Amino acid sequence: MKTAVTVPDCNDCEVREGSVFSELPMMELNIINTGKQCRHYQKGEVVFSEGMYPSHLLCIHHGKIKLQKLGSDGRDQIIRLAKQGDIMGYRALLSGEAYYTSAVALEDSSVCSIPKETFFEVVRMDSRLAFDMMQLLSTELRHAQMKVVEMAQKSVKERLAEGLLILYQTYGLQNDKKTLAVMLSREELATMIGTATETVIRLLAEFKKKNYVDIRGRNIKILNYGALLKTANVDD
Repeated sequence: MKTAVTVPDCNDCEVREGSVFSELPMMELNIINTGKQCRHYQKGEVVFSEGMYPSHLLCIHHGKIKLQKLGSDGRDQIIRLAKQGDIMGYRALLSGEAYYTSAVALEDSSVCSIPKETFFEVVRMDSRLAFDMMQLLSTELRHAQMKVVEMAQKSVKERLAEGLLILYQTYGLQNDKKTLAVMLSREELATMIGTATETVIRLLAEFKKKNYVDIRGRNIKILNYGALLKTANVDD
C-alpha cells in the first residue's frame, strides 16, 4: 500500500539536475515545494491507472517505474520506462485527458506529486519550463513513431537486442559495470518488445550461447555491447 514519506526539498533534491526542473529559479521552486507531497510505492504497486484523470504532475524521486498499456488481447504492453528525475502523466495533464497508460513500480520507489494548479502556475511564470515541456512532448511523439516503425520492420531478435540496450541506457549498470541495474521478468521483456515470453527465453539463451550476455535469474550481464548494437541494427 502506498505510504507517505518525508517530502524532499526541491532546492536540495539530488535528482533535480537530471529533471525538467533543473534550471527553475528559486521562486518557482519554492512554489512547487508548497503543497507538494511524496509517497512510497512498493515493487508491483500501481502509481496511477489507465483511464483515470490526473490531478497532479508526478516526478520520480527514487526508483524505477514502467508505464504500460492494456492491449486488446488482455496483455499489458510496456510503453515506456522511467527513472528517478523523470516526470510522468504530463501529456494527460496538459491535454486534460485520461491517462493513456498505467504506471507500476518496478522496485520500491518514491514519487513526488505536484498539484496541477501549482504546475500550471509555474509553467505560466517560466517560459523555459514551457519550452522544455514542449520538447518532452515532441520527444515522446518521436519515440512513439519510431516504435511503430520498428514493430513493423524489425525482427524480434533485433528488438530484443535493442530492448537490452535501452535498459542499459535508461538505468545503467550495477557496481560490477556489467550487470543491468534493473531486473525484469521474461514476461516483462516480452511485453516491452511485443512478442511471446517463450520467444524471449529462446533468444536470451541464444545471446548467452554467443557470449553477448550472461544470465543469472533476472540479472542480465552485458558481455558484448558491440555485438548487441550490431544485432539491434541501430547507431551507437
